[in-house]
Amino acid sequence: MDRFRMIFQYFQSNSESVMNGICAMLALASVKIYSSFDFNCPCMPRYNVVYGMGVMFIPPVVLFLCGVIINKHTVMMLEEWTRPAGRRHKNSAVVRYMFFSMLQRALLAPLVWIIVTLLDGKCFICAFSISVDSSRFVGFPNDTGLDISRVLAKVPCKEDEIFRNSTSRKAVARYLRCWSQALGWGILLFLIVLAALARSFKPCFNQAAFLQTRYWSNYVDIEQKIFDETCCIHARDFARKCVIQFFETIHNEMQAGLPSQPDDDDEDPLHGITTREQVNQLLKTWYRCKPELDVTKIAQRLSRAKASGSSEDGLPKSTEQHCCGEGSHSKYTIV
Repeated sequence: MDRFRMIFQYFQSNSESVMNGICAMLALASVKIYSSFDFNCPCMPRYNVVYGMGVMFIPPVVLFLCGVIINKHTVMMLEEWTRPAGRRHKNSAVVRYMFFSMLQRALLAPLVWIIVTLLDGKCFICAFSISVDSSRFVGFPNDTGLDISRVLAKVPCKEDEIFRNSTSRKAVARYLRCWSQALGWGILLFLIVLAALARSFKPCFNQAAFLQTRYWSNYVDIEQKIFDETCCIHARDFARKCVIQFFETIHNEMQAGLPSQPDDDDEDPLHGITTREQVNQLLKTWYRCKPELDVTKIAQRLSRAKASGSSEDGLPKSTEQHCCGEGSHSKYTIV
């Protein structure tokens, strides 16, 4: 039980592992969906290709879109790409890292679906049975009075009366299934070789640039989480004080029954932001002008406060800050 708890805590603390787990579950779900899917080829020349290729490629498109939607890097990438620069320059390397990370995870389930369908062979037989050269198979029923394409289109249908006394249907089906499985194993082998080469040649590239890009990609995620958590704390305290103020105004006698909050708190979650207009201005400032990536002043202030034994938090008490003034750009060009 403790082991499962540790695994659960690990997934909770690591957003990248959570996304990997979700994409793996989506891939397993695609296999389960295909195994429970009732495949019925129409056995008609004009519809076999449409039905076979549709079953093979339309669900992967749906799975790919689902992978894009559930991937958190999609929203992060779009927000990072469309946000105003403000004090912080945008780094295209971080956006590319998020894009390829999202793309790799989103392509897992579609590739699994395509490989499973090729290894099974039903879709391939249904789609390409009419393109087989019937003269290569002995005992093919040519005396049925039907066009040869109509006869070939009925190869996926085992119960059709045309092939009751003929063994050519199984021969054509085995021939197409062999091609389908060979193509499936070929794609799987290509992906494995590609992954092995990417893993092997990865140390040959600039690792410092890769570490920087990965660091700032994680920074964007963590920064958004901390901002949301801080907003929740501020909103909770703001709402509590609004409710207390309402009851104090309407019923002064209820003040004694409510928890009192001293005016000079050592750590005020509101940070001096006490009106609706200030909150809206704070959120607008955060969107238009992300803070520069330089915390030297706060670090020095905290070190001085720690040396003097005070509990100063060093946080700004007002949102009246200029967003994009001259000389306010960060010396970093990251994110």
